Amino acid sequence: MELTGLTLTQVLTTFAIVGGAVFVLYLLKLRRRQVAVPFVKLWEHVLAEKQTTRLFSQLKRILSLLIALAIVAILAFALGDPRYAGATASGRSLVVLVDASASMQATDVEPSRLRVALERVRGLVEGLGPADRMLVAQMDATTTPVTPLTDEPRVLLDALDGIEATDVSADLGAGLRFALDVLRNEPGAEIVVVSDGHLPPAEAEAQRLRDAGVLVSFIPIGEGSRNVAITAFAVRRYPLDKSQSEVLVELWNPSENDESVELTLVGDGEPVDVQRLAVKKGERLRRFYGSVSGADRTLEARVALADGTHDQLGVDDHAFARLPERRRARILAVSRGNLYLSAALLLDEYLDVVEVTPEQYPAEGRFDAVVFDNFVPPTPPDTAAIYIHPQPAEGVVGPFEIGGDIDRPFFDRVDRTHPLTRFTALSDVNIARALELRPRDGDRIVGGDRRGPLLIAGTRDGHRMVAFAFNIHESDLALRIAWPLLLLNSIDWFVEEDASYLSSYRTGETWHVPVPAGHDKATIESPAGDEREVPVVEGRAVYAGNHAGFYTVRAGDFEEVFAANLGPGEESDIHPAETLEVGDAPAQEPTSGKAGVRREIWIYLVMLVLAVLAVEWLSYHRRWTV
Repeated sequence: MELTGLTLTQVLTTFAIVGGAVFVLYLLKLRRRQVAVPFVKLWEHVLAEKQTTRLFSQLKRILSLLIALAIVAILAFALGDPRYAGATASGRSLVVLVDASASMQATDVEPSRLRVALERVRGLVEGLGPADRMLVAQMDATTTPVTPLTDEPRVLLDALDGIEATDVSADLGAGLRFALDVLRNEPGAEIVVVSDGHLPPAEAEAQRLRDAGVLVSFIPIGEGSRNVAITAFAVRRYPLDKSQSEVLVELWNPSENDESVELTLVGDGEPVDVQRLAVKKGERLRRFYGSVSGADRTLEARVALADGTHDQLGVDDHAFARLPERRRARILAVSRGNLYLSAALLLDEYLDVVEVTPEQYPAEGRFDAVVFDNFVPPTPPDTAAIYIHPQPAEGVVGPFEIGGDIDRPFFDRVDRTHPLTRFTALSDVNIARALELRPRDGDRIVGGDRRGPLLIAGTRDGHRMVAFAFNIHESDLALRIAWPLLLLNSIDWFVEEDASYLSSYRTGETWHVPVPAGHDKATIESPAGDEREVPVVEGRAVYAGNHAGFYTVRAGDFEEVFAANLGPGEESDIHPAETLEVGDAPAQEPTSGKAGVRREIWIYLVMLVLAVLAVEWLSYHRRWTV
C-alpha cells in the first residue's frame, strides 16, 4: 500500500490534532448540567437513577467516543490517497484512432462496422491497467480528438457515443502525425488503429514511428464485401436546348459476384428514368443519357439491387447534382444582316435578342452582351462583347492592333480547357483569310494558327470579350455545329452559366460556394438540417462538408441549393483488410494492460465514513450511545 496524497507523518499529525479536539469536546460533554427542580423528592429520584445506570452510561460514552475517533482516523487516511503497491508505476500511453470514413457505414456486421469498432474500443478501455492512459480520436479526412489523454474510463466511454461516420475517406497519415504529437515523450507509447483497413499508405510517417519507438497496433473490422456503388455522376445542360440535360453515371461492382441492379434518375423529386443493368464483378459500367427532361433544379441517381435486397454500403447508392440556373440574357446583335448569326442566337430560348444595324448603335436598354459583326464601335461597350472580324473603320481604335492578313489559316492549336471550346471540333475548319490580331497582356489564345490567333478571350475595360479573327462568310464554320456552340459558350462564359456552376462538390474538401456580392457571411444548411454560419471570401462561402446530399446556402435574401457527393471511389471497395502495414512493418495486436485496481481507495473510505455516520445517527436516536 502506498500513500500518494499526504505522507504518513502528515496523516498521523492530522489524526492527532483532530482526534485531540474530538476528545476534548467529549470531556466537556461529561460535565453535568445544573438542573433546578421544584421538589426535593424529584431530585432524590434522579439521583437514584444516576447511581443505578452509572456504569452503563460510561460504557455508552466510551463507545460514542470511539466511533468519532474512528471517523477521524478514516478521513485522515483518505487524505493520504492510498493506492495498491505498483499502481503508481508508469503504464501505457495509448492513442486510439477510430476510422469514421464512409466504408465504416457498411452493415456486413451488425449493426454497422463503426458500432462494432466502438465496442472494441470499449473493450480496450475496460482492459486499461491501473497506470494506463488513453486518448480517443475520430479519424476521417481530418483527425479530431474526442477525449483528452486520461485514465478515467467514464470520460472515455462517454465520448464514444459522440463518434459518427462521415461520407469521406480516412487519412491515416494525418492520424499518425496527430498521434505522434500527442505521444511525444510519453511512456509506453502505442497507437491503436481501429479500422476496416481501407486506408492510404503512410510511408512518410513510418520512419518517424521507428525513430520515436512508438508501437502501432491494428484492430480489423468487417466481414463482407457485397456492394454496388455510383462512383461518378456528371450532369450538364444540353447546349442547344437547356430544358434538357446530358447525364453520365458510372457504376462500380467491387464485390466478388455479378450483380443485377436498377438505376433510377430522379429529377426535382420525381423519377424521370429507370433502367435495369447487369454489372459484372470488378466492372466499371458507364451509362450516358443524351436528353434528360423533367429536371430543372436538382437531379439524383439511385442504384438498388434488382432482387429487392440491399447491398452492404448504402452511402454510395446515391449521387446528387445541381443543374445550373437557367437565366434569361439580353443580347444585342449589331450587324448589316447575317442569317448565320441570327439563326445561332435563336437556338437558345433563354436569349432575348435585339438586332440593330451599325448606324442604329447604340440601342436603348441594358444588355448582358453585344455581338459586333464586321463592325467596331467608336467607343467600347459597357458590357461583355463578341467581335467577329474586328476590322475598325478609319480613325476608330479597335480592341486589337492588326498587323495584316493571314491567308488560309487553320486551327492548329486549340485550348480544350477553356469554356468556349466545350463540345466543339475546330481542327478541320476551313478559313480563307483572317486578320493578324495582336493580343494584349492578359488575353488568352483559345485557338489559332502558328502564324497568329484565330479565337481570343480576354477582358476590355473590366468586361469579358471574345474575338473571332475572321469573317464567318469567308469560312465554312457557319455550316458546322461548332458555330452556334461557340456563340452560346461565349454567352454562357459571360453570364457564368457553364456546366460546372454549382453542379456538385466532393465531400472532404473545402468548398467555395458562390454568393452575391456585398456579403461577408452566409449560412449553410446541411442535408441533415443543421445550420452553420460561414465566412464569405471574394464572393464565395467557404465551407468543408463531410456528408453527401443537397445543401442550402443563404445570404440575406439570396437562397440557393447545391449538391455534394461521396469522395474517392475507393471507399466503395469494402473488402475488409486483415492486416495493416505502416511502411514495411505490419501492425501488431494491441497490448494488454497490467492487472490492478484503477479506482482510488479514498472513495471507498469516504463511503465507509458515511456508513459509520449512519450507524451513529441510528444509535443516537435509539439512545444506545447517549
